[in-house]
Amino acid sequence: MKKNLFLLALAISLILSLESFGQNGLELDPLIAKQARGTIVIDGVLDETDWDLALPTDQFFQYYPADTSMAEAQTQVRITYDENFIYVGAIMQNKGPRSYVSTSLRRDFRGEQNDGFTVTFDTFLDRTNAYQFGVNPYGVQREGLVANGGLGSGDLSLAWDNVWFAEAKIYDGYWIAEMAIPLKTLRFTEGSTKWNANFYRIDSEYNERSTWAPIPKNYSMIALAFAREIVWEVPLGSPGSNIAVIPFVAGGINKNHLEGTETEHNFSVGGDAKVAIGPALNLDLTFNPDFSQVEVDQQVTNLDRFEIFFPERRQFFLENADLFSDFGMQRARPFFSRRKIDNNWRVGLLNMQTDKIPESGVESKNYTVAAVQRKIFGRSNIGMIVVNQESFDLKATNSYNRLVGLDYNLASSDNKWSGKFFFHKSIEHENPDKSFAAHGRLLYDDLNWTASFTYTKIGENYNPEVGYTPRTNYSQASPRIGYQWFPQSNLVNRHGPTLDLDFIWNQEYGMTDQDLSLRYEVRFQSLANLSVSAKQTYTYLFSSFDPTNTGGEQLAANTDYRNWNYEIGFRSNLRLPFSYNINASTGDYFNGTRDNLRGSINWRFGYSGTISLDANYNKLRLPEPYNDADLFLIGPKFDFTFSRSVFWTTFVQYNNQIDNVNINTRFQWRYRPVSDLFIVYTDNYFPDQWMSKNRALVLKMTYWLNM
Repeated sequence: MKKNLFLLALAISLILSLESFGQNGLELDPLIAKQARGTIVIDGVLDETDWDLALPTDQFFQYYPADTSMAEAQTQVRITYDENFIYVGAIMQNKGPRSYVSTSLRRDFRGEQNDGFTVTFDTFLDRTNAYQFGVNPYGVQREGLVANGGLGSGDLSLAWDNVWFAEAKIYDGYWIAEMAIPLKTLRFTEGSTKWNANFYRIDSEYNERSTWAPIPKNYSMIALAFAREIVWEVPLGSPGSNIAVIPFVAGGINKNHLEGTETEHNFSVGGDAKVAIGPALNLDLTFNPDFSQVEVDQQVTNLDRFEIFFPERRQFFLENADLFSDFGMQRARPFFSRRKIDNNWRVGLLNMQTDKIPESGVESKNYTVAAVQRKIFGRSNIGMIVVNQESFDLKATNSYNRLVGLDYNLASSDNKWSGKFFFHKSIEHENPDKSFAAHGRLLYDDLNWTASFTYTKIGENYNPEVGYTPRTNYSQASPRIGYQWFPQSNLVNRHGPTLDLDFIWNQEYGMTDQDLSLRYEVRFQSLANLSVSAKQTYTYLFSSFDPTNTGGEQLAANTDYRNWNYEIGFRSNLRLPFSYNINASTGDYFNGTRDNLRGSINWRFGYSGTISLDANYNKLRLPEPYNDADLFLIGPKFDFTFSRSVFWTTFVQYNNQIDNVNINTRFQWRYRPVSDLFIVYTDNYFPDQWMSKNRALVLKMTYWLNM
């Protein structure tokens, strides 16, 4: 029965893909990009003759707060190009005197409260993957990659870095952005006559977001399904040689006072290289990759029975990672740590050899990941991934761990239907049964309604050693439905309820987890947000568990608990210099009670700095003989941006659950495009005695060299 449901959902998604070949939205005229005849200087002044000859866009459409009118503050964009660069010039008009909001001068700014102009290029016309370049009124740049058709804000990654040029200038009544994007920065087919593109503007003064290609307000503003065409007056030629070498040198000292070891001195040299071996195929190489963390993980209060997932931060694994990382789902990744052949095919191959560390008992291993993806129908795709971890120690009892997986991703042309279906099989020396993961999710989203159904089954012997899965041996079904109204109101932009159900079970224990959640959310015109929710949970403990994670008496295995919890949360207007968010919840917690208060306050002074404070308090009360607990996690943060190239960040974290105070301070100097000097100091203390556990000082320098 369960297998039939999975196949039925897959068949429905295939039919939906076949029915959504057509173009969506309005049939709007393309923008004709004329070839430049002269030299363009990037200075925020559109005074070159080629800007006068370039054809402007027509009017921008409003996306927020409504999507039924033209933008009140209009934007005009011109594009021209030569054999080396694509030039973008944009004029952002104002309705009157105003100020601009920038949260900092650090590159890769993000957030709907920031003023900014952004261009998105879908160079392969697939409405699935794209490049994004943005600039704010103070000339701060951002660049990123859009994946999965831009279905949600999480499909934009700002981890991608490259060399390009931009300046902005503020005038009386408007501001101008001027960009020069090297053709060798992009991947496209030589001889291209058109690309898909969109431009969008965020305006903090009028609380307005607008786009060149209109996008319905219920979808993400980065959605690629609605992009319009740019037609090149003369087909694009070859970008020429494209080789980038990024060497680094790093050194540091650290002292572990807990173990009483001698002070260690570390020094390493390595780097990455990016070599274009075709107009749409790239080779990424790394030697002695840097596994140090110049940006440390934020601590969390852990009340979970399973391991905590921290996102990957290392640059080599972030670069063009979506082809590998989007296989599976968040709780069942076959590989955790982009490449296109033409408009329909994407391939990726990663191979890494690690050294042996005898003192730690770590064996030398080889890791290989191969992925191929084929676009089918309108915007959907099917992909296959193979992961191999191999030990060269022939005496090892289990010398390899392998995985083969097949994924189908649904994305309809009108963006209303999306989904994911996959089947993965792990392979080991003993090759046990039930070593698979299967998953199906189908989502419908229109202006008012959103509904989805998800089914997942993880076999008890599924073991993706190179990936991530916190638990095995379970089946999960998760239906969800929501509705939202868009009232004619000066106060409220949208509001509505969402009902979530979640059931987890297996053959051995039956039902082990169950969630029933009803949530009501109100989004205000000011971007403030209010939510209230009620949740009933059922938990069956198939192993003993200390609910406070403080080393106290454990709840017995084979016991179950049904709890009710209630929560209210509010996030203020992030455009204001002072902002905050706060969440409070109360209710049952296993055989006791839990009250939780968490939130943050932020004070931003101009674009030069932000002082913030994050706090999380859990009051756990359990009957004897179990531990009560008052768990505090509090952390002030100081973030100063002295210019567009010099930054200093310091944060302190006090976590009484692990009896630790962490101090981390980082200085960054971007001395040339995408080239940095980092100096990082970190220290961990016992909070009661203020005695150091361990401390380290790290210096790292990177240099981006285009050849």
